[in-house]
Amino acid sequence: MEKLHTPVLLSEVLAGLNPQPHESYLDLTAGYGGHASEILAVTQQYKTSILVDRDEFAVKYLKQEFPPALKIIHTDFYNAVLQLLQCGQTFDLILADFGVSSPQLDMEERGFSFRHEAPLDMRMDRRQTRTAYDIVNKTSERELADILFKYGEIPSGRAHMLARVIVHHRPINTTVELAELIRVRIHGHFNTHPATQVFQAIRIVVNSELEQIENTLPLLPQLMNPGGRLGIITFHSLEDRLVKNFLKEATSQGEESPLTIINKKPITAESEELVINPRARSAKLRLAQRN
Repeated sequence: MEKLHTPVLLSEVLAGLNPQPHESYLDLTAGYGGHASEILAVTQQYKTSILVDRDEFAVKYLKQEFPPALKIIHTDFYNAVLQLLQCGQTFDLILADFGVSSPQLDMEERGFSFRHEAPLDMRMDRRQTRTAYDIVNKTSERELADILFKYGEIPSGRAHMLARVIVHHRPINTTVELAELIRVRIHGHFNTHPATQVFQAIRIVVNSELEQIENTLPLLPQLMNPGGRLGIITFHSLEDRLVKNFLKEATSQGEESPLTIINKKPITAESEELVINPRARSAKLRLAQRN
């Protein structure tokens, strides 16, 4: 299949999950199928495997590229997990990649990136009503400052300053307008654009990303067969902290622990991958096995 998105840590995921023929596979964030295509090429198990994504464009692509026997669910991963638990389904392999896919970033009209002039949108699922425009233009100054501090990991003083500037310049309609406003107000030299953390914070809130992760993680062991393997990829410290704490809790109950950690330290991309795919620089992979 043609790859629209380069999957991060692909060789590490394959080594860690160690797929075997006939094993069932659940991909909770299938995106454009980069990881799924390689894993399913080994397992050849389409009838009992499931791909999940809440992005309509990704779902359409997956349905075109994979055999009809493979079930594809168009919803967020938390609701997918609830549905699967209700049906009593379990899997040998589970993967969750919490990153934003390259096509989402590169599709100008989606408003995820400030490299393109676009409406403030950032919805992973365009069926929902709340957009980045609503966060930027309709939240109070105090709430906006809290969002930037909590989800953008921006120092408190700067978060309040930026919130004040944003509120003063409303309405703000486009990605470039917002990014340029921030760039002008923040002086100094940065390795990344000073608007990067602001966009991260807004995107997280628009898509309820951390709530989704926090609610989903404790349910995952119930979806795993004995000996089943779980892989989780995160892209910033807020996500990784949730995963790290979940695994610590799930493996600290002695013989009653549902999981065993496979890798004590998170796995990161090798230099060779970073040359090909710079977006992998912040990716961390954590692995666990069902007891």
